[in-house]
Amino acid sequence: MNRGKVRIQETGEIPADARLPTSKGDFRIRVFNDSETGMDHVALTLGEMQGPDPVLVRVHSECLTGDAFGSLRCDCGPQLDAAINMVQEVGWGCILYLRQEGRGIGLHAKIQAYNLQDKGADTVEANLLLGHPADARDYGVASDILSLIGIDSVCLLTNNPDKIGQLVSYGINVEERMPLVVGVGEENRDYLAIKVDKMGHDITSEDLER
Repeated sequence: MNRGKVRIQETGEIPADARLPTSKGDFRIRVFNDSETGMDHVALTLGEMQGPDPVLVRVHSECLTGDAFGSLRCDCGPQLDAAINMVQEVGWGCILYLRQEGRGIGLHAKIQAYNLQDKGADTVEANLLLGHPADARDYGVASDILSLIGIDSVCLLTNNPDKIGQLVSYGINVEERMPLVVGVGEENRDYLAIKVDKMGHDITSEDLER
């Protein structure tokens, strides 16, 4: 795989790099621009990114419905909240927020896929019926941002083996994986089961029965 093409988004000589005080801690926010797509991606960090242990990292793909509106159709919002809480508890780490809405197909197509799901298709089938891949995300941009901010060895918060495989192929040392199973409920249990059955996500049957 080829590495993504990423540059720091700047306005004149002022970098897009600032302190971000939040209810969960005093973070640093940096914005990076993907020159291939024109999309801006975010690195939210706490503490220094070097140490004897791998950096706790969550590579999170944008989900407007889950992250901002609290949708129960997915587990994205709870995953983002849990990851930020875990970084704050540990005292250092990184949240990458990638503009890859709808597993990389975009918001419009994602809501079209919701329409098909309302009629009986599962999440993978809906994407395919619309002519999109089941998962169109490319984590090359994540590997480049991690490298730019000095992270090459990570403890990755994920249930997704494809995310691990891609990051490793792009040169990131995934020393550890930490599961992130949160937000399970009646509205998204089938969605999570499809992640397991068709996408190989590491979620147990016990997790799905929470």
